[in-house]
Amino acid sequence: MTTPNNELFDIYDGIGNPLGTASRTEVHEQGHWHQTFHCWLVRLDGDGRVKILFQRRSDAKDTNPGGYDITAAGHLAAGETVEEAVREVEEELGLSVPFDRLVYYGNIREEAEGEAQGKRYIDRELSHVYGFVTEQLPRDFRLQEEEVAGLYEADALRLIAMMEGYEDSVEAEGIEVKDGKALPSRVRVRASQFVSRDYAYYVGVFRFLHGLAARE
Repeated sequence: MTTPNNELFDIYDGIGNPLGTASRTEVHEQGHWHQTFHCWLVRLDGDGRVKILFQRRSDAKDTNPGGYDITAAGHLAAGETVEEAVREVEEELGLSVPFDRLVYYGNIREEAEGEAQGKRYIDRELSHVYGFVTEQLPRDFRLQEEEVAGLYEADALRLIAMMEGYEDSVEAEGIEVKDGKALPSRVRVRASQFVSRDYAYYVGVFRFLHGLAARE
């Protein structure tokens, strides 16, 4: 039986050469480089404002529990292609998206260390990043409660200003899942509450998403 901790990932050295496979637990304990898929969703509201959607990670996650994060994302399983990894969007959000409708942003390398569920982890990711314009509000999605605790949206320009240090916090609206029910939620989010990354990642992706939605 495959569980989240024993699922296998392809692993790589620091310059991208394949080294074989390792379990999720080994990957995060030993800091092996592995591949991930990021899909950010963005929406143009009725007033012509661009809203970026982002999730709150489940408190049970083995990395960055409870943090605000990419709309939908996940690891590539051993042997899986990026095209196949689009499954993450449907698994986490209940939205079926053809891969050829995603817009490519770029590949990035990320390194992070931390503690979750009483264990130290080293997370080294080679990430494939995409954007997708949706018409759906957060309340229209079906969240995978084991992975996603909530889904929110906030004004793109204000999120950029926050990540650049010009605003302390931004108001976001969406849903929070509790006991299997999706309840309306309104929160104020700070940059420090997002998964720890170089803020330039968020600024670059948010500017990309703003342009993507504005062209619709």
